[in-house]
Amino acid sequence: MRLYIDDDSVDPSLIRLLRRDGHDVQIPADVGQVGSSDQVHLAHAIRDRRALLTRNHGDFDDLHDLVISAANGHHEGILVVRYDNNPRNNMSVGDIARAVRNLEKANVAIADSFHELNHWQ
Repeated sequence: MRLYIDDDSVDPSLIRLLRRDGHDVQIPADVGQVGSSDQVHLAHAIRDRRALLTRNHGDFDDLHDLVISAANGHHEGILVVRYDNNPRNNMSVGDIARAVRNLEKANVAIADSFHELNHWQ
């Protein structure tokens, strides 16, 4: 899968695990987008035909709705990691990589969809 990981989710261990699993992973530093807004990150992912992986659930849920519903548009998918007030419920980088594998193996449509990876551990 072609993935773009936004600023708030860049983690060297996660990137290494995803690449080990054969994913084409891109981060903001690769394309001069460090510190850019969520809209800029999503626009880049759309232009480069990459699913976007983020921990920023609320903003990207709204952006997904805007692109799909209001603009009648298309994106390659938004994969979100939700964090809980209880750290024991939070996903490790290994959990995230496994969830991406499970989602991909399930042959679920990713394009134009908003997936919470927590459900795919």
